Amino acid sequence: MRAIDPEDAGGPEVLVVMDRPVPQPGAGEVLLKVAAAGVNRPDVMQRRGLYPPPPGAPSILGLEVAGTVVALGEGVGPELMGQPMCALVAGGGYAEYCVAPAGQCLPVPEALSMAEAAAIPETLFTVWTNLFERAFAVEGDMVLVHGGTSGIGTTAIALARIFGLTIIVTAGSDAKCEAARALGASHAINYNAEDFVARVKEITGGKGVAAVLDMVGGDYLPRNLQCLADDGRHVSIAVQRGAKAEVPIFEIMRRRLTLTGSTLRARDSAFKSLVADELAQQVWPHVEAGRLKPVIDRTYTLADAAEAHRRMEAGDHVGKIVLTLV
Repeated sequence: MRAIDPEDAGGPEVLVVMDRPVPQPGAGEVLLKVAAAGVNRPDVMQRRGLYPPPPGAPSILGLEVAGTVVALGEGVGPELMGQPMCALVAGGGYAEYCVAPAGQCLPVPEALSMAEAAAIPETLFTVWTNLFERAFAVEGDMVLVHGGTSGIGTTAIALARIFGLTIIVTAGSDAKCEAARALGASHAINYNAEDFVARVKEITGGKGVAAVLDMVGGDYLPRNLQCLADDGRHVSIAVQRGAKAEVPIFEIMRRRLTLTGSTLRARDSAFKSLVADELAQQVWPHVEAGRLKPVIDRTYTLADAAEAHRRMEAGDHVGKIVLTLV
């Protein structure tokens, strides 16, 4: 099969199509003939040699796919054969065939194209587990999400709209802020033109937000804490500006703040399958009804994976970047 499986770390130019054996599904797994694969920032980090796949995961890039089930592993029900599914995977997505745990698959409804379905799992699993489970966001809460036009940001906006959150996002330009507001963000702050801490305090009347979903890290963390209301929750999901920060411990104590975070890729299949079950019950009805769709920035062919990564690294995208294989 054709696949993107760089032998060495490097720039986008290492993303060349090569031949790899078609993987075979093990117990509890399915084999998907891939129609499309989402491109995510962890793919860029892996390509650079900064984010190796977890033990047992394929070295082929790609954390989310959509395609048709063409083979079943032991213990998987025969009803899945031939079904269009999208899946969260620990690797292997940039290929014509990909193995996925059956429990991490969700059916592709008629409301979605395969490219749209491939753009959902990674960000949906991430936002659901971190904003709604770790940060305990509930209807009526006001939340702050950085990177408002990223895949994470656009997914957070969509879920906030459905589940009754007021969402403030940050973005790096006025045009991106306008795009975020057009997608449903209640407020969008250009962090290159304004102090987001001051703007959040202004928007909230000095009260602060119930939760912050942060992918920036570094010096943003203490600034994020200033944005939180008493009893607020801060969830870290990436560290683009650094993995260390200085925090005011007594302020955390005095205001009863919670600092937490998570990574998804290394979690076991049992956990991810539980999340998939929750999404199937709580979110997928909205997907099936056409009320929740990913924002697609651009699609590229597998052979143009390098251009897809260049697009992501340039930071000009709004929403998800997707590779198509059919």
